Amino acid sequence: MNTFLARSSNLSPCLTALTQVTPSVMRPAIAPVVLKSKNVVVPPAPECHTSDALSTKFVPTSRTGVKVQSFTSGSMQVRYAHTDIQVPDFSAYRKESTMDPSQLSKKTDTVRKSFTYLVTAGSLGVAGLYSAKTVAHEFISTMSASADVLAMAKIEIKLSEIPEGKSVTFKWRGKPLFIRHRTSEDIERENAVNLSELRHPEHDNERTKNPEWLVLLGVCTHLGCVPIADAGDFGGYYCPCHGSHYDGSGRIRKGPAPLNLEVPEYTFVDEDLLVVG
Repeated sequence: MNTFLARSSNLSPCLTALTQVTPSVMRPAIAPVVLKSKNVVVPPAPECHTSDALSTKFVPTSRTGVKVQSFTSGSMQVRYAHTDIQVPDFSAYRKESTMDPSQLSKKTDTVRKSFTYLVTAGSLGVAGLYSAKTVAHEFISTMSASADVLAMAKIEIKLSEIPEGKSVTFKWRGKPLFIRHRTSEDIERENAVNLSELRHPEHDNERTKNPEWLVLLGVCTHLGCVPIADAGDFGGYYCPCHGSHYDGSGRIRKGPAPLNLEVPEYTFVDEDLLVVG
């Protein structure tokens, strides 16, 4: 018997580790020795509670102090896992109208959904508009004129550098620009032209802001060739490509060209400065 008790005492560490989570269901193999003395307290008989036998009245609390005696390892406290975890309370983050599920109505639920949909649609709408604006801006910027073209959008010409009776050619927006300082004889000759004889009838006063200065684009209205100044049968311009003749006012008088030479937009800033564009 003593040998059996000695061997059984070696199992006490294992039994102690086992009963830290679940109560031991083993009953003591040997009744505890009770000494007949006034100073010795005999512990009560242990109760066996398994997971199958536990119910509401058997669940131990912090005040019960349930203990079990197993072999000679002494008394040990029964511990049940996950019994002291409190459920988190999120009441502080909830609306008062949703605290009681029984008081919720279909109207309240619809309003909450509508607000969520409205906020989502508004956010997506703002993001979509911003993206569309960025795409449109980048697309339109690719169609704008380059820096060198914008630099030539306007051209300033000093009229004092062009002598009377001469025609000077400038480059403006990639096209030839004819500036002609006409004499009084040129002005009288062009004003005396019968408009009924013209293919594209225009009076000389309609094509000039100052009779002394004739401003034209040097592009033939037939196929876009560049006419020669001070040439042709009418003392104006001549296109050698297909034989179109223009007079001193840039009006077509002979040849295949259907229209007169184009007059660009220009302004006289003062008596000596002309701005085209």
